[in-house]
Amino acid sequence: MLATVAAIAMMSAEKMVVKDIKVGSGQAAQALDFVVVDYTGTLTNGKKFDSSIGRAPFRFRLGVGQVIEGWDKGVAGMKVGGKRSLRIPPEMGYRDQAQGDIPANSTLLFDVTLKAIERATFKVTKKGSGPAAVVGSDVKIHYKGTLKGGKQFDSSYTRGEPIAVKLGAQQVIPGFEQGILGMRKGEKRTVTIPPTLGYGSQGAGGVIPPDATLVFELEAVEIK
Repeated sequence: MLATVAAIAMMSAEKMVVKDIKVGSGQAAQALDFVVVDYTGTLTNGKKFDSSIGRAPFRFRLGVGQVIEGWDKGVAGMKVGGKRSLRIPPEMGYRDQAQGDIPANSTLLFDVTLKAIERATFKVTKKGSGPAAVVGSDVKIHYKGTLKGGKQFDSSYTRGEPIAVKLGAQQVIPGFEQGILGMRKGEKRTVTIPPTLGYGSQGAGGVIPPDATLVFELEAVEIK
């Protein structure tokens, strides 16, 4: 019992450390982006427990809990070509659960290189006001979706009712969520979504062909 209490106290006292070894260029990685990274993970005793080096880089979605908390926080803000060292305390890693070669209550060290950021592009056509939509926001959105050539495939305006989206809950395609992030009530955006952030090589419902680039006109009706 005393050992357990001591371990918890040690965990809570340790803080995450993020150090930029090399700052990259371009846009900074943010929540809802897909990021592609190379990494090597070691324990504090120097033992390597995992690495992407020698195999394909690792792709994941930032800020939605697909990885440990220390990765979500540690990769955010990186730019392509950038390198960081992360020191992740147990409570932001695997806590008291052993994972393969990682013992319970381990502090984890990672060297991470950001290879790519995948994000939909947008243009603001009308400014809004009030608080900006963030991960966790409940948003009501009107939209019109067209293929890149201009053919319309869906519209909430036609139905007369906006859709409700909780940002970060992955209720809609990734590029649609990315396009909403940062919107304010009344704002309108034109969002262009590449196939990798839309319906990919599968398409959808016979209406959206495989490998289609999608264009959405978005209007933020309500943000909570």
